Amino acid sequence: MEQVDSFVTNAHKWLFTNFDCSLYYVKDKAALLRTFEILPEYLKTATRGQVNDYRDWGIPLGRRFRALKLWMVLRSYGLEGLRQKMRQHIEWAQLFAQWVTDHPDFELLAPVSFCLVCFRYCPDGVAELDALNRRLLEALNATGSVYLTHTKIHQQYSLRLVLAQTYLQHHHVEQVWALLQATATKALGQ
Repeated sequence: MEQVDSFVTNAHKWLFTNFDCSLYYVKDKAALLRTFEILPEYLKTATRGQVNDYRDWGIPLGRRFRALKLWMVLRSYGLEGLRQKMRQHIEWAQLFAQWVTDHPDFELLAPVSFCLVCFRYCPDGVAELDALNRRLLEALNATGSVYLTHTKIHQQYSLRLVLAQTYLQHHHVEQVWALLQATATKALGQ
């Protein structure tokens, strides 16, 4: 991390902030300012160098006030409240991953980091696992009870479960697991 020059993360991904809100950290503020700085005569002020001129921190001279919605989340939950939610989400992702690992018909396709679990349904004797998992994903999402996405990991179709929703509770994770197993059995029969 000490070798990183800049870091961008999306607050709308896990900090319960409405889309769009990104956090941008830079090691060398001066390099950023030299990149975007514009200083025509009409923008010169007596406070130059004494305050942050945020117009020099990006391309547009004016911008929407996206930080207000993040501020409201921080105000509502507090740092410890956000930390607690994130800890729960990570714990539940680990639990879900353990259920996947323990079940003979499912497998993890990537190590679980944070709140993302990538896995697939792989019952014995099925040759077309990608097609089966596509059908499973469509069937799960068609229920309206859960929404999963997919990706490819080592050319294998993978289901993606992200456990980061604001009001997520343990019983929701249990419900997803039960729905997944029931729907997988039906998808195999098609």
